[in-house]
Amino acid sequence: MRTANDGRGEEPWEDPATASSPDDEATRVFIREALTPVPGADGADGTREFSRDPDSEATRQFRREELPAPADAVRTSEFTRGAAARDAPGGAAFTRRFVRDRPPGRGRALRPTAPDLPDEDLPPAPEPEPRGARPEPPRPPRRPRRRRRRFRLRWLVTLLLLTVLALPPATWGWVWYTARQDDRTPSDAIVVLGASQYNGVPSPVFEARLRHAQVLYLEGVAPVIVTVGGKQPADNFTEAASGRAWLIEVGVPADQIIAVEEGRDTLQSIQAVSLVFEEHAWDSAILVSDPWHSLRSEQMAADHGIEAGTSPSRSGPAVIERRTQLWYITRETAALWYYWIFNDSSEIDVNAA
Repeated sequence: MRTANDGRGEEPWEDPATASSPDDEATRVFIREALTPVPGADGADGTREFSRDPDSEATRQFRREELPAPADAVRTSEFTRGAAARDAPGGAAFTRRFVRDRPPGRGRALRPTAPDLPDEDLPPAPEPEPRGARPEPPRPPRRPRRRRRRFRLRWLVTLLLLTVLALPPATWGWVWYTARQDDRTPSDAIVVLGASQYNGVPSPVFEARLRHAQVLYLEGVAPVIVTVGGKQPADNFTEAASGRAWLIEVGVPADQIIAVEEGRDTLQSIQAVSLVFEEHAWDSAILVSDPWHSLRSEQMAADHGIEAGTSPSRSGPAVIERRTQLWYITRETAALWYYWIFNDSSEIDVNAA
């Protein structure tokens, strides 16, 4: 195999018997000198012996900087063996040229070579993962706790505000719902809460309550009717006495009527009735009042140990006009909250008579 001519008439060649493959990267350069004929097998001068003479002009040493490098040349280093080199077969010395990288073929680009680094500077090789092992999915980043606390505090404040805003309408609806109930469960007594009276004559509102208590008594809901209510400073009769007198006139036996002449508001009246219930060892009662007054009187009776139901009156001025009904519901809602907060009756007075 011949190599490219170097331009000086020296064409190195290789023995066909020892010719290397096309992929061999080593190239041998032989130096022409005096030829010594060696008789061959057929008597012809077919073999020439080349020897190295350091002082001969036929041997030239080319340096890299003396030759212009072609555009597609790769890095080539030339090494020359000296006197300490091994003797070639036949006593001939030679020079080998080692090509570090071969030029790429058509359509192939040069691969960048990594710089030679010492073993200490090389990055550590990654450890091989065991077969069958699945990589753990990345965990989502944790949010800071302060943000969570602020988020929870904001929701708590919002929930508290919504609750505060929703409680009054909910109470208003509760008052309206209780006003529509009519409990006629048999009990120990029927309690008629007092209202205005005029010199011993019940007002239209009070008379409507008494008439409804008479109906319950005749139906056998309870064997006793309890009228309750005190009097104003300028009055001659109490509410309880006026109510008892009216019931006797309509035919209810006098011994089945108990007048509790105490109390200027609902809370004081319930407190006085609770003492009568303790005296007679009664536990249950049916409260008779206006529809919108039922929830507050029931709550007060329960707080004083009376198991009470409500059967409100459906007649009288308190339930005739729609405007009066709305006013009563709103008034009772405020009075109920006042009782829950201060444990007392409100001073709002409504005279529906």
